[in-house]
Amino acid sequence: MNAALNIELAPSAFRARGLNKRFDRLQVLSDISLDVAQGEIVAVLGTSGCGKSTLLNILSGLLPTDHGSLSIEGVPAERFHDWQAIAYMFQEDRLLPWRSVQENIAFGLEASSLGKSRRAQRVAQVLELVGLVPFAKAWPHQLSGGMRSRVALARSLVVEPRILLMDEPFSKLDPSTRGQMHDELLRLHALTGMTVVFVTHDVEEAVVLADRVVILDPRPGRVRAVKSLTLPRPRIPTDPAVTEHVRQLRLEV
Repeated sequence: MNAALNIELAPSAFRARGLNKRFDRLQVLSDISLDVAQGEIVAVLGTSGCGKSTLLNILSGLLPTDHGSLSIEGVPAERFHDWQAIAYMFQEDRLLPWRSVQENIAFGLEASSLGKSRRAQRVAQVLELVGLVPFAKAWPHQLSGGMRSRVALARSLVVEPRILLMDEPFSKLDPSTRGQMHDELLRLHALTGMTVVFVTHDVEEAVVLADRVVILDPRPGRVRAVKSLTLPRPRIPTDPAVTEHVRQLRLEV
């Protein structure tokens, strides 16, 4: 789905109005209003401490909002029950060291009602999808950082989410591996059509991946601007059009 998407007409994945969040005396988010269309890739961009992760935690249902309203796929968040439709990929890969790759991926299904054979089938499908079949029996300590991120992504995808939330999941990777994971994410998005909302402080990453970029002001976090990106994909970081968008966006952050 491209950045020309009509957000007002497209089915909504998230619709937030006037979200506020405070921790003790610290106001973290203030009056956040945001729409995310189904199938869209949205980057939430801002400096450290602007409330990006807090916003993601509210969208995921991990945190309640103090004030304001949130609907998920047209359903008020307090009445939304299909939480398995939302997967969350954290900044750390959080792999369990005593489990193999396939066992780590299967962990995402342990709370589901699927039978053992169906779980095994789903794990096998995701291993194939992300190119991890040769590493199914490997242990986390045997994997590179990029491979560990791939396993974490596979664990998120095994539940077949309609929405994928990502909190700076590639920030600890070297530039080459990060680029490979960007390509992998875009490939999977094209295959599944899932909605992706990801937090980043990396302007180039936002330009390479997103249909739209939401820029937050810090302390408290407020929406300063929402920028649409109409560049065709794939977006090569060294392409002059991409570097110009990066330059312009950096002036906004």
